[in-house]
Amino acid sequence: MNPQAKLLSITSLFLGSTITITSNHWIMAWTGLEINTLAILPLISKSHHPRAIEAATKYFLVQAAASALLLFSSMTNAWYTGQWDITQLTHPTSCLLLTTAISIKLGLVPFHFWFPEVLQGTSLTTGLLLATALKFPPITLLLLTSPSLNPTLLTILAIASTALGGWAGLNQTQTRKILAFSSISHLGWMAIILVYNPKLTLITFYLYCLMTIPIFLTLDTIKTLKLTTMSTAWTKIPPLTATLMLMLLSLAGLPPLTGFLPKWLIIQELTKQEMTPTATIIALLSLLGLFFYLRLAYCATITLPPNSINHMKQWQANKSTKMFITTFITLSIMLLPLSPMIFTTS
Repeated sequence: MNPQAKLLSITSLFLGSTITITSNHWIMAWTGLEINTLAILPLISKSHHPRAIEAATKYFLVQAAASALLLFSSMTNAWYTGQWDITQLTHPTSCLLLTTAISIKLGLVPFHFWFPEVLQGTSLTTGLLLATALKFPPITLLLLTSPSLNPTLLTILAIASTALGGWAGLNQTQTRKILAFSSISHLGWMAIILVYNPKLTLITFYLYCLMTIPIFLTLDTIKTLKLTTMSTAWTKIPPLTATLMLMLLSLAGLPPLTGFLPKWLIIQELTKQEMTPTATIIALLSLLGLFFYLRLAYCATITLPPNSINHMKQWQANKSTKMFITTFITLSIMLLPLSPMIFTTS
């Protein structure tokens, strides 16, 4: 891809996200989301492969539909209340339409069908942007409107997302699809606590990004797209594949790793809200996700397939990416001791 075009796309992504996050007016928020959509399309389709073109087309159609629904929601609210302010979304129909629009943009069940397909059609670096950075503006809009949203609807969407994210990821062999269903499952955890504690949703999203970034970067470094190639990738950079197991277990939410922290806080908050059955259901559904994380970890580190090719092991990664990946790996594994500080700030 042309460096100038890549720079323009990335700059536009930053600009679109900033406009949406900092705006108070619905039209400005919608404009930022549209800039984001148009900026990511060249990055999705840069390989000129038919699958990449298909992914870009699917992404564009879905995001355009969601943006139109969001605009319709804000116009309906303005028609009935005279308010264009994001925090003044009070009309019930507008709230329902907004929840649907943001669910489509994020990929919450039952509007999730596009996300695994688009992630499968892109490179790992573009997939990383789709799974983390591009989810931030819609989540910000959900946080700003959280007092007006329907808690029952969000709880149903959250439990369905956690269930399907774990269930559909069980028989996948492509790492990008597995990470897509992992993202859907984590979005369920964020959505279930949104109305009761919006700050906790934001903390969960930040920690999810911290855990997902090093996994995508590691898979990109060892050039792994399938489980079959992952089982032979240990010979490339053994220390990196060894830490990949810890990162995957952290994403699964096992203590004493970083991923345990948001799930612990969410279950604690749900119990305080007298939603113990909901907390029990979502905790049990996360066991489905644990299975495919364990399968990924097993393929990455424990299996030792026959390897008749003698070649030198690459014990060190590229120096330019080594510090970046190392920093994120450390954060994705060892943040749990900082939980008292998070309690005091939230």
